[in-house]
Amino acid sequence: MLVYLKTLGCRLNEAELETWAQAFQKAGHQITREVNQAHVVIINSCAVTADAARKSRQLIRRTHRDNPTAKLVVSGCYATLNEDEAAQLMGVDLVVSNKNKDQLVEQTLSALNLDSMPAMSTEPGETSLFSRGRQRAFVKVQDGCRYRCTFCIVTVARGEEVSRPVETIIDEINSLHQQGINEFILTGVHLGGYGNDIESNLTDLIKEILQKTDIPRLRLGSLEPWELPEGFFSLFENPRLMPHLHLPLQSGSDSVLRRMARRCKTEEFSAMIQQARQQVKNFNITTDIIVGFPGETEQEWQDSFNFIKETGFGHIHIFTYSSREGTKAATLPDQLTNEIKKQRSKQLHVLAESMKQQFATENLNHQFEILWEGHKQETGDNQHLVFGYTPNYLRVACKVSNTENIENKIISAELESISDSHLNCVLNRS
Repeated sequence: MLVYLKTLGCRLNEAELETWAQAFQKAGHQITREVNQAHVVIINSCAVTADAARKSRQLIRRTHRDNPTAKLVVSGCYATLNEDEAAQLMGVDLVVSNKNKDQLVEQTLSALNLDSMPAMSTEPGETSLFSRGRQRAFVKVQDGCRYRCTFCIVTVARGEEVSRPVETIIDEINSLHQQGINEFILTGVHLGGYGNDIESNLTDLIKEILQKTDIPRLRLGSLEPWELPEGFFSLFENPRLMPHLHLPLQSGSDSVLRRMARRCKTEEFSAMIQQARQQVKNFNITTDIIVGFPGETEQEWQDSFNFIKETGFGHIHIFTYSSREGTKAATLPDQLTNEIKKQRSKQLHVLAESMKQQFATENLNHQFEILWEGHKQETGDNQHLVFGYTPNYLRVACKVSNTENIENKIISAELESISDSHLNCVLNRS
């Protein structure tokens, strides 16, 4: 049986997709990259914004149009928050809520009468992820969140916190590493809360992974800034832990942060960033910002804008606030007009691009170890561009001959110049 998997949304969704892919393969089925060839299609949906929910519905409808004979299974946050609606969409055969995601493969095979093993089934030789030409794996270490930020619908969709055992995570990483994966990203809805339910914590998990695996590169997914314990940045003394963190600020105004029910003030955030940059060379901080939160006055917006500018970020994910039914923020007074949101979003995009260019410039003429990917771009003259990421998460490209293959290799390079979508560099061949 051919299974096609598709996800929208966060890295956690991506990690879940890979877990399902491996489970389907262990059951003797195959993963396909072509939706029109699939016997079963699995969609991991998203609902972080109203637009994400709309795109989830569109993807479900489009997938059924592309392959109307395939069994269609929908999971994820949209399907959990709107289970009846998702089940009634054309072509949907099964809805699996987030609380039952761990049993998705078993439920799919059983409910759709697909649980008979193929006659020629064998243990797969490689994971779905690596067969797709990927060099990195997203590893889900926990699910759920104990906090209730007033704008967030995901905590409602994902439920209470559940952490995976340390040894289970390490076994998964070692298994994937043996199959050629060189970079791992730890993900979760509330990554910083890892271990709260099993008498462990994220710091101990990182130390255990670095001690009990030989993986060359470990990254962390999005972390709430109030979750970083004393001495956290000393972990980055190990060069295998990549010097980049995505710390969602959401607003640079303390009064807006209070309405959001965020647990980190701007002064605390600033002190944390300074500590990271003092302790770790070329450290990259990226963030999320919500523009146009209910009641955001012009003064609050200017305070936020100025704090963001003063702090400096390597990249900003900018979200224009949209009301989500079921969140406290949807009930707050003084909802802003779309025109004001659009104006502030445009202003922040200009600043964000400027800061991104500034951080890239600061890294020019430095050498970094690059994990090179499989994506290529022909340039002529028997050469092509190959792409990769620095340890501090800058996308780079270098030109190599068509006869040279550096995919999934870690080779150092010097950053020379900045292009629209990446930095140009030259391989260090010594």
